[in-house]
Amino acid sequence: MERVERKSMLGHKVRRYRLGQGLSQVEMATEIGISASYLNLIEHNHRPVTVSLLFKLGQVFDIDLKAFAEDEDARLAAELSEVFSDQLFEGQSISQREILDLVGSAPAAAQATASLYQAYRLLWERMQDLTHTDGARDLPSTELSASPVDAVRDVFQIQSNHFPELETAAEGLWRDAGLHRDSLFQDLAGWLQREQNVTVRVMPVKVMGQSLRRFDLHRRRLLLSEALLPSGRVFQMGVQAAYLGQATLLDRLVDDADLPSEEARALLRQGLAGYFAGAVMMPYESFLEAARELRHDLELLRRRFTVSFEQVSHRLTTLQRPGARGVTFFFLRIDQAGNVSKRLSGGGFQFARFGGTCPRWVVHDAFKTPGSILTQVARMPDESTFFTVARTLDTIGGWRDRLQPEFAIALGCEIRDAKQLVYADGLVGKRQDTATPVGVSCRVCERLDCSQRAYPPMNHRLTVEEHLKRAAPFSFAR
Repeated sequence: MERVERKSMLGHKVRRYRLGQGLSQVEMATEIGISASYLNLIEHNHRPVTVSLLFKLGQVFDIDLKAFAEDEDARLAAELSEVFSDQLFEGQSISQREILDLVGSAPAAAQATASLYQAYRLLWERMQDLTHTDGARDLPSTELSASPVDAVRDVFQIQSNHFPELETAAEGLWRDAGLHRDSLFQDLAGWLQREQNVTVRVMPVKVMGQSLRRFDLHRRRLLLSEALLPSGRVFQMGVQAAYLGQATLLDRLVDDADLPSEEARALLRQGLAGYFAGAVMMPYESFLEAARELRHDLELLRRRFTVSFEQVSHRLTTLQRPGARGVTFFFLRIDQAGNVSKRLSGGGFQFARFGGTCPRWVVHDAFKTPGSILTQVARMPDESTFFTVARTLDTIGGWRDRLQPEFAIALGCEIRDAKQLVYADGLVGKRQDTATPVGVSCRVCERLDCSQRAYPPMNHRLTVEEHLKRAAPFSFAR
């Protein structure tokens, strides 16, 4: 698949913004001091959107420049690349340029195409289930809708994992409850007792079993498992504080998302409560200041705020407040089998929606050295380069009865922002050929010589050679 610079899509963004403001090309061009013909070239991606032009747009139209320059269309383009890599489209050569043109000029049609494929995929998977089910009496519903998990992930992705109203609510709780960083457990417990008439108790594992948090509504008790780490106990108290003190706000945010099922609504409400808890544990302004001061040293940040590695990593992805933005990070959590349980694209990095992650990515190596931080400079097939930090997470429970599987997370950013991370010292600025070649997924990756490929890529004919065995698992007609 041909390589196309991601900045080319900004022309379509300029056009969509102009049309949204009801301006003609002549009117916008006059406002920003260029000719209408030059603006026409920009809108059709025949001329780049320069830095000086971006500043002019920001001054004249009061645009958030960073948000405008970020290419959120890349997520949809990456999803469509996966869609068109399906064998359903075998024999149809759909170039990356055509995909980018579709997303840029007709985003609603592009999204509809992706949604239609999701419906097809869901139907196909259900038919596979029926094929392998003997004597099934209750057939699955024929109603096609997005997976509740995927639907909720999309909500967080669209919001760039930033919810201003929850941030404001968390700051209000700090002010009203008189919270302090060094006594957060006691302070939250006191607030729950005073304001909600709820008593907090830490209970033995033999009582809680597999439950980490249980709210006894009738006796007004919040029971927390002793298996939780101290940071986990505070987090679960914050979640319960959201359910009890921010119920109206949670309901409104869920209603605004217009999700397709009750399961998705419940999952989103849970995710928003967790967001609130993280914002309480790591207040926005003080956390952003500390992140900059410590150059995103995750271990020092987690100690300063008494939080877990996952909590501090996830919080870094939420720092998108206009006028006070942090580094734009992407985030991923996987288990040892490579199953993705949490992900958030950011900074132009895209994850596979319908498949796993690239096996050459450093997050898979984290399980070999539990507790150690690994780093990697990764180069994508389109030459975009990212810096990644990976580590396993601390487990919950005892040695014999762990209450969750082992996870590893990856936190990363564009290479241009890596200088703000202490982990990148000595790595940024090295020759690009030292970066590890990675891809989004095998179906859309153009690295034909990859020895870890699981599937052949789209638009390449597979060849089988009886008298020749190569290191790479597949051979292709080139």
